[in-house]
Amino acid sequence: MMKKLRRMVQIAFTIATNGYAYGFLHGKIYQGSLKYACVPGLNCYSCPGAIGSCPLGALQALFNQQGFQVPFAVLGVFFLFGSLLGRFVCGWLCPFGLVQDLLYKIPLFSKRKRLPFHQQFKYGKYISLVLFAGLGSMFLWKGFAKVPAFCKYLCPSGTLLGAVPLLAANPLLRRQAGGLFFWKFGLLLAILILSVKVYRPFCQYLCPLGAIYGWFNRFSLVQVHWEEESCVMCRACEKACPLALSVKEISKSSECIRCGKCIEACPEKCLHFKLSGKSPLLSRKDESGG
Repeated sequence: MMKKLRRMVQIAFTIATNGYAYGFLHGKIYQGSLKYACVPGLNCYSCPGAIGSCPLGALQALFNQQGFQVPFAVLGVFFLFGSLLGRFVCGWLCPFGLVQDLLYKIPLFSKRKRLPFHQQFKYGKYISLVLFAGLGSMFLWKGFAKVPAFCKYLCPSGTLLGAVPLLAANPLLRRQAGGLFFWKFGLLLAILILSVKVYRPFCQYLCPLGAIYGWFNRFSLVQVHWEEESCVMCRACEKACPLALSVKEISKSSECIRCGKCIEACPEKCLHFKLSGKSPLLSRKDESGG
């Protein structure tokens, strides 16, 4: 039940936030009033179907303004979604997370949960946040205009959901595509191919949004609660965790995306989604009618 529910939510949210069909058909970006609102996941502003804005893109856009202004509105978006959901956003509401999930299901290669040197590489998303989404957007210059460095040079979601559909629908844009597009397209292909073998490599190692939401995991409202007194330490949850987290790290770790696979795997039903300080939301007890 949990697996099907999660997939349904992922697909429904992706369609809802990228539902501007006219944009895909005609290669036009939606620019209506809804674009002033941010959706929680990595959802490219330039995607022809995108109805809302990516909070990371909005943050960089504010950094690109002349002078320095504290981006209170976007920071408020991060605090709102982070304090409510933490990295539940990554596991359930991010379109590019869904793409990686589907690729990992392809029965090719022997599967890995992590890359070698994971403990070092996992800090790449914090480096990406600071150097590209932060400092790069404030201080990198092209002529006399600052640029959204992460969106321009790294973001694979923007390439897949934004650049590729726009170029496919617009011959003029295709003729103008140059070295920067081919760099980003090559990076996208590398991440997509790696996603077939390694679980969510972009989320684990490069995504600045995951770095931000990860900071909220310990105190967000939605948690995966572990009833330690009922646990027999069978490690079924650890085997099921696609991120190879220990039972003590589940939910609290900044790496946990609250996918719910640990909840499904627990034979003692001692793991469940819970609002902090409240009764369980969903557990295997609910699924079995117990």
